[in-house]
Amino acid sequence: MAAVLKINQADNVAVAVSDVAAGDVCLVDGRRIVALAGIPAGHKMALRDIGKGENVIKYGYPIGHVTEDVREGGLINHVNLKTNLDGVLEYRYEPVPASVEKSVVPATFRGYRRPDGRAGIRNELWVIPTVGCVNGVAEAIVRNFRLRMVDYPALEKVVAFPHNYGCSQLGDDHENTRKILADMVRHPNAAGVLVVSLGCENNQLQAFRELVGPVDETRIKFMECQKIEGDEVEYGLGLLNDIAEACTDDRREDIPVSELKVGLKCGGSDGFSGITANPLLGRFSDWIVSQGGTTVLTEVPEMFGAETILMSRCRDREVFEKTVHLINDFKEYFISNRQPVYENPSPGNKAGGISTLEEKSLGCTQKSGKSAVIDVLKYGEQLKCKGLNLLSAPGNDLVAATALAASGCQIVLFTTGRGTPFGTFVPTAKISTNSRLAAAKPGWIDFNAGAILDGKPVASVDDSFIDFVLSVASGEKTCNEKSSYSEIAIFKTGVTL
Repeated sequence: MAAVLKINQADNVAVAVSDVAAGDVCLVDGRRIVALAGIPAGHKMALRDIGKGENVIKYGYPIGHVTEDVREGGLINHVNLKTNLDGVLEYRYEPVPASVEKSVVPATFRGYRRPDGRAGIRNELWVIPTVGCVNGVAEAIVRNFRLRMVDYPALEKVVAFPHNYGCSQLGDDHENTRKILADMVRHPNAAGVLVVSLGCENNQLQAFRELVGPVDETRIKFMECQKIEGDEVEYGLGLLNDIAEACTDDRREDIPVSELKVGLKCGGSDGFSGITANPLLGRFSDWIVSQGGTTVLTEVPEMFGAETILMSRCRDREVFEKTVHLINDFKEYFISNRQPVYENPSPGNKAGGISTLEEKSLGCTQKSGKSAVIDVLKYGEQLKCKGLNLLSAPGNDLVAATALAASGCQIVLFTTGRGTPFGTFVPTAKISTNSRLAAAKPGWIDFNAGAILDGKPVASVDDSFIDFVLSVASGEKTCNEKSSYSEIAIFKTGVTL
């Protein structure tokens, strides 16, 4: 018997757990169904005859309609399945109870208590340029300081974060750059930060300092290269030495999980994302919330088609209205740029078995678990409320992961069915949806949720995953950290001068 999985009793399709050959017999709900064509792993097989124009049901919800008759046992993919979605919509507030019980056994991790009381999970030195013109200076300072790291054992890493922005930008683009960089300067994973400016850029240093707000001046310092007489790299090294001296007594200590803030992200998704890895993150999110902690879901375009599920869980009408704006404002962004609202899924998604945006979104939003939506954040805005939050950012992996970290998340959990090596400026842990990927890319994948498909009990996988995340929060390096992959990307919507 070939292995296929029916996810919800209402579904009229099943997902192939492994490749199914034409003529293979599959047992579903006690019925023997013969595959009429090859069904690649992660792809959908019709469980009955589905007529042209009829909805395909997966996860218990419509994921689009077929464009031709499909017989029982037939393959359903992006060729014969089309979205039902349309443009900007009106929504009604129809709340349903959504909450998780507070955990009676508080958990802890080993983190760093900052002078302002916040908690970090890394003790790093960051060099942040205000403008792309000084990327080379920032990187030279870091290269030279790495030779001195042996003198500062309390520090785990020194890294520069080059980017292309900070000048020749207008309106929202300029403010997005300023907000993300200011969020980074204030991030608790940094033991100290050196901000490097040029002097003539739009992102003027004095105005930027005002945006950053009050700081510990022993740990956060600023330099303007055009005002420095002589070698700006040597000057920067001196400032970085001073910052490092201020961090010599930093030590890990027990910190409640209630102070952990976790970003939830997916990319390179496949047909198993909504079956293994994303539900795993959803259960983990509920556990963090039960501990009094915080999770953040983003990728707004990948909420389209599943947004009403999130809206029904908003804790009050105010949060519901913010969620409506989150969704429709992003749709207007597509429309104003004369682009289709539903230009998704990607070629890699389709190859992995995801055929429409509804299918992708219904899998994607499972990362949010079952908790109430507590707040909705604008791009570049920082967390204010504990619990499950939504964040405005696109689906692009590095842009979205950067936005999650900038909101205050100390770690990003990233599920993937096809794999990716990248990391943003906080640990970016990759969770594979299938065991094949985990075996093929051990240098990319940190945790294998595909063990669930292999028959490992879900509760056991959940427990192992909690232990894994707490170990990362306590200092264990993720694959992207081991490979020194650490980057940022800032959302851009307008013109460049």
